[in-house]
Amino acid sequence: MDLALSLAGLLVGLMVGLTGMGGGALLTPILVLLFKVSPLTAISSDLLTSLVMKPVGGAVHLRHRTVDWRLVGWLTAGSVPAGFAGAVAIGSIAHGPSMQDGLKVVIGVALCASVALMVLRQVLDRRIRRRDAAAGGPPEGPVQVRPLRTVAIGVVGGFAVGMTSVGAGSLIIAMLLLAYPRLRPAQLVGTDIVQAVPLVAAATAGHLLFGDVQFALTGALLLGALPGVYLGARLSAQGPAALIRPVITAVLSASALALLHAPSVLVVAGAIAGLVAMVALGSDRARPAAQPAPEPEPVLQR
Repeated sequence: MDLALSLAGLLVGLMVGLTGMGGGALLTPILVLLFKVSPLTAISSDLLTSLVMKPVGGAVHLRHRTVDWRLVGWLTAGSVPAGFAGAVAIGSIAHGPSMQDGLKVVIGVALCASVALMVLRQVLDRRIRRRDAAAGGPPEGPVQVRPLRTVAIGVVGGFAVGMTSVGAGSLIIAMLLLAYPRLRPAQLVGTDIVQAVPLVAAATAGHLLFGDVQFALTGALLLGALPGVYLGARLSAQGPAALIRPVITAVLSASALALLHAPSVLVVAGAIAGLVAMVALGSDRARPAAQPAPEPEPVLQR
């Protein structure tokens, strides 16, 4: 057991519990860049770690009834086979030493897409908040489910998760928001987390068969990740997630550029750009809505 790995797991679990963001986008680059773990081993072990963490978040949302089971069913129909297929594909080609640098580039591209979609999600969140404020509240009634579109989201997100472990909490949730802008934030996160459980299970099964899972590495990560995700879920009710998302975006931007072998100046600039963009887009979240001026009291005539 490595204490540093357990501390990394604790940090990632805390972030996942606070924000609902996928652990793969955080943990895989940490393992590759800081701990010098081979990319295939990082992906495989990260997926097994996520498989144990995901049900913790899913149970919270099930208890609060913030899961749209119709969307979960159609997403799972696409994501489960695609997740297994992605794991088989990357496991079949990435075992050779010459493929490790190529796999770093694949992970870097996936992280860049994840950061771009996180910023897009923030833009859409801001637009939806303004629309709801102008309408006096969110629209009522159930969301109309579009099966083909939802299965396609599952296929794209599932294949990305199987290949890179990135996408369950960033790629899929952003595509869901694009397809279903009427979903409430709690429903969006709850639906994504619950559908991610069978998706990550399928991808993990593929990596157990064709990848490179290191059980000692996974055990050290879980030693910190399990209490971290529990503590993060408890703290999330106090609202620090909006403050942490910009920091996570900065870390992911820097990690993506580092994996793509960008110069150090560009890595720092990318981190700052991600931080500033998320802070600017989320600046109106805590701003109280303008209250209408009170009507003057009528003057009584004698």
